[in-house]
Amino acid sequence: MTHTTPNLATLCFDIMPTPVGPLRLIADASGLRRICFEHERHPRADDTAGHRDPSRLAPVRAQLQQYFDGARREFDLPLHPLGTPFQLQVWNALRGIAYGTTISYAELATRIGNPAARRAVGAANGRNPLPIVVPCHRVIGRDGSLVGFGGGLEVKRALLALEGNAAFVLH
Repeated sequence: MTHTTPNLATLCFDIMPTPVGPLRLIADASGLRRICFEHERHPRADDTAGHRDPSRLAPVRAQLQQYFDGARREFDLPLHPLGTPFQLQVWNALRGIAYGTTISYAELATRIGNPAARRAVGAANGRNPLPIVVPCHRVIGRDGSLVGFGGGLEVKRALLALEGNAAFVLH
């Protein structure tokens, strides 16, 4: 993961139907840059840039489909999210949260070596451009409550339930 300036000319996208609604997948020559929910909480100017290229995004679609089918727990894709060095550090730490588990923002701050940065970690988590693949949905409130998610709390609950997290399985 690197901090770079976007090159809009190299962007391509595809739209993928999923159990949590359509996802807009955006990539550049270096890898997957963004996954957008239908009702994006933090839209970006380049979310609608680029040309449609389903074949280039086929590996992303395949791995996401495997995830939604319950056959994939980790993603193996080239990623190219754009963010500050601190955001990139937080997003990289998110990748270490095991499938089917959750941690608090305080625990995430501790994992990056800055336990006092809970709020900053929460803000960076909320700006994660690669939800699902970089599992920000696995971060919850210290009291176990669902808090903040770019796709909405019902999507967060659905992802946690899909992963078999018993506390969030819908009854």
